[in-house]
Amino acid sequence: MMERRVQQTVANSATLTGRGLFAGENARVQFKPAPVNHGVVFVCTDVRDHGEPVRIPAVVTNVARAPRRTTLRNGQVSIDTCEHCLSALAGLGIDNLIVQVEGPELPAVDGSARPYVDAIQEAGIESQDQPRRVLTVTEPIVIEEGDAMIAALPADRPGMQVIYDLDYGASGPVPKQLYAFNAENGNFVDEIAPARTFVMESEAQALQARGMGKHLSAKDVLVIGAGGAPMGSNALRFDDELVRHKIVDLIGDLYLVGCQIHGRIVAYKSGHRLNHRLADRLARLLAVQHRASILSTEGVVDIRQIQRMLPHRYPMLLIDRVLELDGTKRAVGVKNVTINEPFFSGHYPGTPIMPGVLIVEAMAQLSGVLLSSQLEHTGKLAVLLSMDKVKLRRPVSPGDQLVLESEAIRVSTRTGHTQCRAYVGAHLAAEAQIKFMMVDADQD
Repeated sequence: MMERRVQQTVANSATLTGRGLFAGENARVQFKPAPVNHGVVFVCTDVRDHGEPVRIPAVVTNVARAPRRTTLRNGQVSIDTCEHCLSALAGLGIDNLIVQVEGPELPAVDGSARPYVDAIQEAGIESQDQPRRVLTVTEPIVIEEGDAMIAALPADRPGMQVIYDLDYGASGPVPKQLYAFNAENGNFVDEIAPARTFVMESEAQALQARGMGKHLSAKDVLVIGAGGAPMGSNALRFDDELVRHKIVDLIGDLYLVGCQIHGRIVAYKSGHRLNHRLADRLARLLAVQHRASILSTEGVVDIRQIQRMLPHRYPMLLIDRVLELDGTKRAVGVKNVTINEPFFSGHYPGTPIMPGVLIVEAMAQLSGVLLSSQLEHTGKLAVLLSMDKVKLRRPVSPGDQLVLESEAIRVSTRTGHTQCRAYVGAHLAAEAQIKFMMVDADQD
């Protein structure tokens, strides 16, 4: 898990099979190479939407609440127990990957991340020609819930350092365990990945009473008895295997930020819920850092090019510049809001606020640029068809710089569907899902 400067994917395909930990259904996972800036995306090959397999990007915004595991969801489709796979990808530095899944849950195998590490290593790791995205923790972030805590702190060295304090209390079934892992110097493959998931005997009985894990016995999963020792014929792989597995889960959960983290992570009694909350905060910090970096660039599409791609003109042209254009996947633009905007004279006198409908219009125009970047040669224009999940989060006033983001959900030659957001600084101002119909530019 040492720092790598360039993105990586797998060189070949690899397959892993087994039963899920909770539901016990047979599952099959196939790892396939992905291009640069693709990220890790789970593809449900046995569930289709509009004829295409459902795709679930491995990002924290797709986390669904589920006890004792990490579940990713897109609409009504979900994949359970993703954390061990994600931990292996983080530990090996895999940035871009297609993970094809058959079944509702990833294979548990032996309950550790090691089988996933072995599968990836069997496929081979291939360097790519783009730098890795990196989040540098610049300010302390602390998440607390009861007596549990997890924090991300700035560090004076590259990579991620993890300190985990496992404490069941003086009367708990196991003594306190403390482990520190340095991603730069530590050996993830041998020191962390083999640590297996575990459950206390009382917890195992409660889970099986609810119909989960009924296919498992103390031979299949690490069950800790009242005396603190493994039940059945199982034996610990490390004296402190329990705390090491907590680090397995934590590394996997934090990889949902979508990039490598440079910082120090300190956790006390933290589980998936707190890990996800920290990942969400870190993802927001990453977005702020990314927007700040691209705001300093000259941009990729200036106002003259925008006017060639959109029919809008003053006073309805609401994009000043496009800062980033990633094919047909994503666009970032900016609207500088000034007191000279014509709508401020009536909305509202004495308290000028940009109308929410115009913020949505600006997001729609950026989506039009995104879609036209692919279809401009066919003479098509993106015409607004519908809006869904529109939310106005905060007012936008003169002097604000509105940073607009548009991500493609689905694009065809006839329609486009985008997820849009508008920010002022670090604050989300508005969001919406917008659908378009592609029409001929010279249509009357």
